[in-house]
Amino acid sequence: MNEDYDAAGPEPAPSRLCESLPARERPQERLERHGPRSLRDAELLAMILRTGTAGENVLAVSEGLLRRAGSLKGLLQLDASDFRNARGLGRVKALQLVTVCEIARRVLADRDESAMLDGPDAVASFLAPDAFGLQVEKCWVLCLNVKNRLLRREEVTSGTATASLLHPREVFRPALRAGAASVIVAHNHPSGDPAPSKADLDMTRRLADAARILGVTLADHVVIGRPEADPTGRGRFSFAEAGLL
Repeated sequence: MNEDYDAAGPEPAPSRLCESLPARERPQERLERHGPRSLRDAELLAMILRTGTAGENVLAVSEGLLRRAGSLKGLLQLDASDFRNARGLGRVKALQLVTVCEIARRVLADRDESAMLDGPDAVASFLAPDAFGLQVEKCWVLCLNVKNRLLRREEVTSGTATASLLHPREVFRPALRAGAASVIVAHNHPSGDPAPSKADLDMTRRLADAARILGVTLADHVVIGRPEADPTGRGRFSFAEAGLL
């Protein structure tokens, strides 16, 4: 049977999910008896994929996909072409996984939009759902009131994998519209290492100069990376904390 048709068609019988396993060990039976927390990551993924291939049951396909991604969280960094190229997946299953991953991203991004952003850790934590898994640099402007509460969050640029172009007008236009007392600029490094580049240093100096002219406080510029790729283990860099503002 065509894999894509099968995935989109009627629900398969329980035996189709992991036909080579004893009934009591099949994910669907264990899910019904013991609930979702009883399932391993690969078994949860198998419940989404539903069917395997002629040569591999769905659990083997799921385990292979997790090895490719590194973890469930790592799936969020894959795109449709990554899924289509994975062993045992066709077009429809790839689109199903893209959909599930996008739902996960939106759930993670559902946060307090009036958050207190009083330090670089709070900024990095707030923007983590936006920055996670990005393969290009993006820049955000966080407009704050006098108590460091967020008034407005705006994505102002989306660049290439190595650089993001930013002009002061893109940064301070939303701040002036929001009547912000201060702004925090943040951008991600797709490499995961948040150490600032020369371009980051130059950009921050230009922004600081523009802020003084406009009478808006540039409270910080935070570079967001990943702790495992950061020699300091923090996963972020703060220009204010480093005394560079």
